[in-house]
Amino acid sequence: MTQELFADLFQEKTVTGQQLRPGDKIEAIIADISGENIFLDLGGKSEGLLSAAECRNENGELTVSVGDKVTVFFLAQRGGELVFTTRIGSGRVGSAELEQAFASGIPVKGKVVGEIKGGFQVTVAGQRAFCPYSQMGLHRTESAEAYLNQEMVFKIIEFGKKGRNIILSARALLEEEREQRRQQLRENLHEGDQVEGTVSSIREFGAFVDLGGADGLIPISELAWGQTAKVEDVLSIGQQVVVIVKKIDWDKERISLSLRDTLENPWDRVEEKYAPDSVHNGTVSRLTAFGAFVTLEPGVDGLLHISKLGSGRRINHPREVLAEGQAVTVKVDSLDKSQQRISLVPEDYVPKVEEDKNWTPPPKDATPKSMGTFADLLNKAKKKR
Repeated sequence: MTQELFADLFQEKTVTGQQLRPGDKIEAIIADISGENIFLDLGGKSEGLLSAAECRNENGELTVSVGDKVTVFFLAQRGGELVFTTRIGSGRVGSAELEQAFASGIPVKGKVVGEIKGGFQVTVAGQRAFCPYSQMGLHRTESAEAYLNQEMVFKIIEFGKKGRNIILSARALLEEEREQRRQQLRENLHEGDQVEGTVSSIREFGAFVDLGGADGLIPISELAWGQTAKVEDVLSIGQQVVVIVKKIDWDKERISLSLRDTLENPWDRVEEKYAPDSVHNGTVSRLTAFGAFVTLEPGVDGLLHISKLGSGRRINHPREVLAEGQAVTVKVDSLDKSQQRISLVPEDYVPKVEEDKNWTPPPKDATPKSMGTFADLLNKAKKKR
């Protein structure tokens, strides 16, 4: 068989009016379940058979019911019955069936039994097979133990020496599924949508989130309302998150996300919490030539202008009296919610106008007497001589 024919066999098709060949992929409806047999409605008067063992979870419970739609592969015709499978490997099969699975792209079920040089040893239907490290998943897993003794679904990518050399790939199937989900995302995902995803990797500049078909990036600036020093302070790999889609560029394969936009904006309540003349504790977050920024809460910073610092003496830079990370007590001088600006002053700050108002002139008798003219001073000096 040619590769093109294998691809044709893998395409979905209806049964009515066509001759099924091993490897054909179709969608069928579950018509009945009896014991260990699931009967499939293939359309028209056709009926197929699927083993119920393929549709049980680890507790032995059926995960399907009558009326459900399932995707299956045609395996063979036995005793007048059309036999289908969701994957090969639920029971013992021979090399012929595995070779057919390789030729037709039918998934196989295997158990990872050990780690060997370059990858893992996997048992498929009683036969040994090999899966390289790079083919175990979409993302590299640091710990090989995460795969050991796990049952997984693979695709046979090489079949040689009559079944004595079988190479598997779980990644190939995951990529096929991912591409299908990606096409669904392209049709259904829009800017402004709120979606769920899983953190797949963390970088210095942000976190990538698997949306189920494509990855989106949460830049570090979109993690929280306040400044974030490290992405790891907010997220971890494998964490489930709800995010807002900010921008989509399918041509460049870029999806920009925001975690911050799912959180309450602290500026919505600043007028209640930070009224003028109210006193608050904060932390110096940044020093500039014109003043010091003080964090009152994550996402809300106020400015202590340099002219308000120094307790009356002139300073050239805020660093002369403050340091980043220093705890300070401040008073709100003014608030502009629309511009997201809060002007602060030290708690004990006294405006110069008030200083002038409070100034009391000295009593008249305390005024120093005049020493006279310059000529008088010269005459006094001559007399002393």
